[in-house]
Amino acid sequence: MTIYIQILVMAVVTYLVRAVPLIFLKNGIQSRFIRSFLHYVPYVTLSVMTFPAIISASGNSQAGLIGFAVAVLVALVKGSLPLVAFCCCLSVYLAQLVL
Repeated sequence: MTIYIQILVMAVVTYLVRAVPLIFLKNGIQSRFIRSFLHYVPYVTLSVMTFPAIISASGNSQAGLIGFAVAVLVALVKGSLPLVAFCCCLSVYLAQLVL
């Protein structure tokens, strides 16, 4: 019985998180500052969730930092996602061999 209560509570909370802004913000957000702030929230959230995983995924934080640095450099120079992923993985692998 408690599993059904837990599912019901999760459903209500999920619904409220989506419904409350729609109810109170029918006319849209007028403030340019708040709109620009909300524009960057998904990018910041993704970065905050991804960065610790990048550092700790290989089990060696130094190799993770090296891979992150290589990924940033390759992304700035070339910008191709498959190339960035390949170079990052290769650099982490080589860093683990050396370290």
